[in-house]
Amino acid sequence: IYFIRRREVELKHGRVSMFATIGYIVPEYWRFPGSLCERYAAPIKFADMPNGLQAISKLPALGLFQIVLFAGLIETNVYNEQVNDEPGNYGAGFLGLRSVGIMNTGIQDPEVRKKKLNAELANGRLAMMAIIGMFFQDGLTGSAWGDWSNYTDSPLRAFEGELGVQAPVGFWDPVGYTRDGNVETFKRRRETEIKHGRVAMYATIGYIVPEYFKW
Repeated sequence: IYFIRRREVELKHGRVSMFATIGYIVPEYWRFPGSLCERYAAPIKFADMPNGLQAISKLPALGLFQIVLFAGLIETNVYNEQVNDEPGNYGAGFLGLRSVGIMNTGIQDPEVRKKKLNAELANGRLAMMAIIGMFFQDGLTGSAWGDWSNYTDSPLRAFEGELGVQAPVGFWDPVGYTRDGNVETFKRRRETEIKHGRVAMYATIGYIVPEYFKW
């Protein structure tokens, strides 16, 4: 029971994340013509709406309410009953087209269907990671594409000139050990890193050489 519920949640989040990721990318290249809202003193055009998290600040409160209401109605009235207790199967057919009135029988071949479902699950997991990365970079830099030059407040900039800083990642500290900007701590850890690296290089060679030569 727990697995079925969690798999359903995983699929839902993956599907939403795939839409969200596309929603971040498409407005960078194309926008709907005309106005997004006409009922305000100054109508809001699609072209004027910023992309990403910045759009929230310009979105009217009523518009945000409509989005939340629509999502809630879909959740409670459309995708609320699973077919044959299969997680994520709401009887919407291939690509969910039945939800918009395009009737189809879905994928009949069991092997093809299994392949498609595995692809959806994998793509949904990737999209969940992608949209979180976009949110994070957007929040730090003001851009979903993470322009490092925009993140001027980062403490990591204190070590940008150090040895080992290489393209394309620049100063690599994914865990954030140097977020406090402490120089003495950085030097101690760099010394430890170099020592471990040297020992690991000897150990790697020590594993490989005996496969081909022994004294």
